[in-house]
Amino acid sequence: MSGVAPSAKSLIADARRRFETAGLADPATDARVLVCGLLDLSPTVLLLDGEKPLSPDTVARVEAAIVRRLGREPVHRILGQRDFYGLDLALSAGTLEPRADTEILVDAILPHLQRMVAAVLKPEIADLGTGTGAIALALLHECPEAEAIGIDISEDALATAGLNAARNGLAERFRTRPGPWFDHTPEIFDIIVSNPPYIRSDVVTALEPEVVRFDPMAALDGGLDGLDAYRAIAASARSHLRDHGIIGLEIGFDQRVDVTQIFDVAGFSLLEERRDYGGNDRVLVFAPKLY
Repeated sequence: MSGVAPSAKSLIADARRRFETAGLADPATDARVLVCGLLDLSPTVLLLDGEKPLSPDTVARVEAAIVRRLGREPVHRILGQRDFYGLDLALSAGTLEPRADTEILVDAILPHLQRMVAAVLKPEIADLGTGTGAIALALLHECPEAEAIGIDISEDALATAGLNAARNGLAERFRTRPGPWFDHTPEIFDIIVSNPPYIRSDVVTALEPEVVRFDPMAALDGGLDGLDAYRAIAASARSHLRDHGIIGLEIGFDQRVDVTQIFDVAGFSLLEERRDYGGNDRVLVFAPKLY
């Protein structure tokens, strides 16, 4: 750079060039989100004040973050937080970074929540493998009548989910519980949701460095065929779900038939299926078979 003190816009341009050279998938977005996130700049402020010179300490902080991204650390992990369904969620080493496709699961469950509320119910939700709490907290935010328990095997994840409930004003309706699955949770629920680990063990290590190095393996590895978590959930879900209840699951792009068969055998009927923004199978919603 020249002797002129860098500005936000010049730092974004510099980061973009370096990310392009490194072969990152979306250098322009990464540069903008990273710098604006670090400096807490809205698009309007960037437009109006983006040419203002920055202090040496600020420039050094941005440079350190750029170096981390060049090391393939995801932008939102560097920032320590991510938006999900309008919520500000903190990330931690024990939590999966929420993806936009998971919002489709929230979209699928909300009409069922509204139906229950219309029937004068106070829906109780179990979020299996809650991680950051993203799914449960989004549902609570959209449905003030609901309550939820977030279940996870990671103490770090449970602490992060509790923090996220507090920072979004939802702590009074959200509790955490250690897993695995329902082992320490005897309650019966109206809704069970989960984005479980569903990647085959032989595929996990071949994923992008951003995933392999920074997402917790326990939240990714679904066993030899990627279906271990679905079998575990299906085996115990019926005894924890009310007759009018539903189960909503995120799945891998090629797992619709297998997961549907697992839940069919366990006594559930497929109510709904949804695809993600790339057109892949992503969400299945089941209801108990009532014989």
